[in-house]
Amino acid sequence: MNLFGPTRTLSLGRKKYGFLIVDDYSRYTWVYFLAYKHESFTVFEIFRKRIQNKQGFCISYFRSDHGTEFENAEFRSFCEKNGIFHNFSSLRTPQQNGVAERKNITLQEMARTMLYENSLPKHFWVEAINTTCYVQNGILIRPFIEKTPYELWKARRSNMSYFHPFGCKCFILNTMDQLGKFDSNVDKVIFLGYSDTSKAYKILN
Repeated sequence: MNLFGPTRTLSLGRKKYGFLIVDDYSRYTWVYFLAYKHESFTVFEIFRKRIQNKQGFCISYFRSDHGTEFENAEFRSFCEKNGIFHNFSSLRTPQQNGVAERKNITLQEMARTMLYENSLPKHFWVEAINTTCYVQNGILIRPFIEKTPYELWKARRSNMSYFHPFGCKCFILNTMDQLGKFDSNVDKVIFLGYSDTSKAYKILN
């Protein structure tokens, strides 16, 4: 686990921190966005319950740095109660948590590149990082195992036929407005990513 922020630019949802969780075996990655550091524990508690219910196994240990968002009474009590071993990287030695640190840097650099490539405002950084994380889970090949994180985590191959370039122009059918006979029935929009809760796209209209 790792946390980055605060960002100088708030997102549309007033978020300024990114909470990164990486599965050590598959390298499948989740990113949650926070307004305050202290929300990390609540997010992790919900994440643990969701993973336990969906995958059928418990988290045995996790690794983080000595940030106050991780090294506190809430996390300590939670780990003792649930038999989870909390492993800390040594002070001033981020290499010991290298998986999360490198993933953190990669997501930020790719998100920055996508925003500037498409001349989008910086407050779309959450959408850019979300899209980067979503795509990486489906396309990166895990060395030696020769499978993607998606394959290892969900036990099936990912379908990439619906992927589109971040920031590209697209069109949606306008079924909301009362249109005249010769009015355009489509809106030109910008593609911003993929929904986490349904088979849908995120767009800027």
